Amino acid sequence: MLLQEFLGNAFNKYESISPLIAVTKMNDENSLIVDVRDPQEFIKSHIEDAQNIPLAKLEEQLPKLGKHKSHPLIVVCQTGARSATASKTLSKAGFEQVFNMAGGMQSWEDNKLPIKNSSKNKE
Repeated sequence: MLLQEFLGNAFNKYESISPLIAVTKMNDENSLIVDVRDPQEFIKSHIEDAQNIPLAKLEEQLPKLGKHKSHPLIVVCQTGARSATASKTLSKAGFEQVFNMAGGMQSWEDNKLPIKNSSKNKE
């Protein structure tokens, strides 16, 4: 089991980071937060300035993200599972700095980090 996890991490071209490390990455003015949850989840609570691109639409939205290929991309979902899938997709598409936020919004909120509620979807 430990070997499987080690090999999985060795071949991932993205890095899993905690919400607190994500905050330090967000301080880079070129970073982009990509929230891959469904719009109704995003509207309830999200990280300020996050772009909502549901996982099911990620591949078709890749051209819109093209200008961020060399910038830090912080990928988030509710628990970290969908964002791991999205992080793989982004890495395979040539994005150089992809970071999966481990634990997702659940962990973000558990750490009492700020959230934003909105009635509109940013794209």
